[in-house]
Amino acid sequence: MSIHIEDLTVRFKNGVTAINHANLNIPNGIFGLLGENGAGKTTLMRVLTTVLKPTSGTVTLDGILYSERNYEKIQRKIGYLPQEIELYPNLTVQECLEYMGDLAGVPKAECKKRIEYYLKKTSLAEHRKKKMKQLSGGMKRRVGLVQALLNEPEFLIVDEPTTGLDPEERIRIRNLLVDFSENRTVLFSTHVVEDLAATCNQLAIMHKGRFLYAGSMKNLTEEAQGKIWICKVPDERKAREVEQKYRITSKQYVEGGLQLRVISEIQPELECMSIPATLEDAYIYVTNQYE
Repeated sequence: MSIHIEDLTVRFKNGVTAINHANLNIPNGIFGLLGENGAGKTTLMRVLTTVLKPTSGTVTLDGILYSERNYEKIQRKIGYLPQEIELYPNLTVQECLEYMGDLAGVPKAECKKRIEYYLKKTSLAEHRKKKMKQLSGGMKRRVGLVQALLNEPEFLIVDEPTTGLDPEERIRIRNLLVDFSENRTVLFSTHVVEDLAATCNQLAIMHKGRFLYAGSMKNLTEEAQGKIWICKVPDERKAREVEQKYRITSKQYVEGGLQLRVISEIQPELECMSIPATLEDAYIYVTNQYE
């Protein structure tokens, strides 16, 4: 399963261009999507789920062209967890999932088996009799993820799936997505860089409707190698001076002053040493090139 996006443009009636001549290939496995608010990620996902028709350009799903005559065929291959989800507040978790499975055309006996499996995988089994309106935000997201998985889609699109989850739940959901991605494609959109570092080998960075980077995580971090520095300053006043000259990604009080994590093409004029770049460093470095 692969998705091919060519020269994609989405322009709204108010004149705003949300996606601007974008090109991307999404291969099999988990593919990460990073970008700030307003980068165009949600618009892209709306196109990929057939909710939004592009202004121009083409999208294909395993060779099937995104067009109105093919939307029904494409929809059968897709599962989707949107960022905001409200699922029938007066139904119980079990009732809600059975209804969603029925809408997706999953046979009743098979649907119940899948619900049982995914409720256990997401630690929701003991909450199956609770009404949706009684659930916390994090629990609703887990139910939303289960509904997206029920038809065992070939292409799963998840938008911020770990929002509102505690660290243990986040790990559990990440592992579930990795397991599910075998022989399938999962598009994992998130602001949490750590989640992608723990699940993906491939990712894209979206910025103002375009893709600044698409490729392996290893190659991305290599772009920032030699440009990340740990520097020490005596006080906050000096730290503010450094911020005027360099991009600082973290500040931490240590014995004798503050430790700063600095992005710079050359060694800053401070007491500092070069350190290996993380995925977060590389993301900030690449996006800063276009500020």
